[in-house]
Amino acid sequence: MILASATGASVALTLAAAAAYAVPAAAAARLSEQAARIALLVAWLLHALVLAWTLLGEAPRFGFAPALSVTAWLVLTVYAVERELFPQLQARWALAGLGAAAVLLAMVFPGTPMHVSASPWLPLHLALGIASYGLFAAAVVHAWLMRRAERHIRQATDPHAGLPLLTLERLTFRFAGAGFVLLSATLLAGALFSENFYGRGWRWDHKAVFSVLAWLVFAGLLLGRARFGWRGRTAVRVLYAGALLLLLAYVGSRFVLEVVLGRPT
Repeated sequence: MILASATGASVALTLAAAAAYAVPAAAAARLSEQAARIALLVAWLLHALVLAWTLLGEAPRFGFAPALSVTAWLVLTVYAVERELFPQLQARWALAGLGAAAVLLAMVFPGTPMHVSASPWLPLHLALGIASYGLFAAAVVHAWLMRRAERHIRQATDPHAGLPLLTLERLTFRFAGAGFVLLSATLLAGALFSENFYGRGWRWDHKAVFSVLAWLVFAGLLLGRARFGWRGRTAVRVLYAGALLLLLAYVGSRFVLEVVLGRPT
């Protein structure tokens, strides 16, 4: 918990990042475009400093909340890049709220210390897994925007607001495809080199089972898209199901260990 592991500097950085995120999240309608953009950029930079302090400091820690925090930061990075390409993209307030919640959650539950005897390849394995989380999270955000655009079209409200529906659909599947590649690489590395990473062979624990189930769901989604033209509500539901399974794989299992059972590993 925070009182046992966080330093004053890390708490100050976290609270500053959360406050910076809260500005565009709570006052989006009252801020100018430039002011909201600057506030989100400051929050994003502070969030990066918090992650560096947590993961690269003298006593690096990791767990379910830091994993969510990294995922949120990656989604915001994707949004920042896309915002330059598609200025009409409208998701700033929601993502700012997500960033604030993620950094505060990671402050309260900073995870457990990473073993100094761990394989030097373990950070790469974790990076692949978290990157896949980030890409699938970006796909989920775009799927949500796609469903919102569909509702606007049906209700004939703001037909020109946001990105075109087909563009959102295309981006959703691009992120899902890239996430699937990284998830496949993560599972393959875990199966082949688990003993090097964790000092034990591959075993079918909750994390492995949920990860493989998520992989199967995403494989079915991409196959259904390629062979049967899945789109709209069907595709979004399958994407949500796969994302939920993937969330349960690491974040869910670590939450149970760290919070429910109170076990450090």
